Amino acid sequence: MMFVHSSVAVLLVAGLRGVVGAVNPPHADQGTCQKTTVAILGGGMAGVAAAQTLSNSSVHDFLILEYRDRIGGRAWHEPFGKDKDGKPYTIEMGCNWVQGLGNPGGPENPVWTLAKKYDLKTHYSNYDNVSTYNEHGYKDYLDLQDEYDVAYEDAEERAGRLLKDNLQDSNTQTGLAMGGWRAKPHDMEAQAIEWWNWDFECCYAPQDSSLVFGVAGSNLTFNTFSEQDNFVIDPRGFSSIIDGMASEFLKKDDPRLRLNTHITDISYTNDGVTVHNADGSCVQADYAIATFSLGVLQNDAVSFEPRLPDWKRESIHKFTMGTYTKIFLQFPETFWPADTEYFLYADPHIRGWYPIFQSLSTPGFIPGSNILFVTVTNELAWRAERQGDDKTKAEIMAVLRSMFPDKKIPEPTAFMFPRWSTEPWSYGSYSNWPASTTLEMHQNLRANLGRLWFAGEATSPTYFGFLHGAWFEGRAAGREIAASLHGCKGRKVPGCRGRKHYELLRGTTPLADYSMVNGWNGNSFYESDPEEE
Repeated sequence: MMFVHSSVAVLLVAGLRGVVGAVNPPHADQGTCQKTTVAILGGGMAGVAAAQTLSNSSVHDFLILEYRDRIGGRAWHEPFGKDKDGKPYTIEMGCNWVQGLGNPGGPENPVWTLAKKYDLKTHYSNYDNVSTYNEHGYKDYLDLQDEYDVAYEDAEERAGRLLKDNLQDSNTQTGLAMGGWRAKPHDMEAQAIEWWNWDFECCYAPQDSSLVFGVAGSNLTFNTFSEQDNFVIDPRGFSSIIDGMASEFLKKDDPRLRLNTHITDISYTNDGVTVHNADGSCVQADYAIATFSLGVLQNDAVSFEPRLPDWKRESIHKFTMGTYTKIFLQFPETFWPADTEYFLYADPHIRGWYPIFQSLSTPGFIPGSNILFVTVTNELAWRAERQGDDKTKAEIMAVLRSMFPDKKIPEPTAFMFPRWSTEPWSYGSYSNWPASTTLEMHQNLRANLGRLWFAGEATSPTYFGFLHGAWFEGRAAGREIAASLHGCKGRKVPGCRGRKHYELLRGTTPLADYSMVNGWNGNSFYESDPEEE
């Protein structure tokens, strides 16, 4: 990859940002589609990584079609609150951490490489800097964390054996239970510890997550790179690294980037792909890379002709799209302990009820901002989305006042959160791997259909749910299509033969074992009740 001096990159990024709020897609003449070699559907990390890879492979005839008025996808930031001079802060509505940075001399997370290249401002996120609370205020129950850690180590080893020996997967709850961790339904402090360790990372609860791939996905990131996570606090936003990537191959006002383009229909064959947009325009491409989120595919937000085959549709609906919602509040003052980064709350009745607060006023982050944010996931995130802001804010304030009963807590001066599950370009935050789902099923999710390819964090078998997963998958699709375009002669590249898929997925029990030995009576539904005879 060619590196650009940071000062030059800043100028290029600034020029690109001129593109990002100004370009509207041209309308094609009726019955005429704009032609290109590769259509890249989506301008998030996967789409931009694919375009950069094509450009580096001397494939310059491509179009990036992006729904929104900016590139970046789920790396999405907004202005929020005000500093003492009346200027807004920048908060990340979507991804917020560079996860697993890398060790000296070892492999480095490509997102961290980009963060350093474009001088992204980050700060180490210390998960040990956490205080615990219940409905009566501060209470130290971190001894439960030690119990969880012991059980998780056992679950890790179990997951590794299952993967290595190709044994039957289970859910993470089973793995933790076998290691000695059983969070009882009425032990809300244990439930809070479990949420903090699993749901906070995966969106879904342990019972809804694969043991093998949930643990493997985490291990591959943190063992391959490092256990260090850095929190992004850059006023330019996390997406500035994606702007920087794009600035290396897109010029200001580059016609190859079409923003505000809502794709409605895709026709695909072994000879090419045609993309139709809501404004009546269309694009004909030799190849296309669909970087839509799993949520977009699950909600049929885009129609396909012919209809996606059963093996592809089943894979789309087998995997799960989580909603991970950060709710931001700014206060007139920092009333919480200034040196603490995380505050874990165990609600007496509901698991995951406004469970983890993070302070941006902590030294190293945005001191003096008086900003807290609380994270909720899935059912409780959807609940917050459905109800009005005032109700959600009142619920959060009730929690804070129970956590800090000796404080007179003022009303927030600013309040904001995204509604991820209703965003038509995303329909959720990131994917999760459910229990008892095989690698073959996941391969069907990433397999191509003729000249139509798929890429994104959800299609990464090793880094699903992570931003670097999107980078790896975008690069892979770009390389495979470039290899096809360059003739594939002597190339051992998947694109030269297409990605494998599985028409039929076999069960794990041989037919001979469906017998009375295992309690199986296949004719029982058709036999009469003996008492009736």
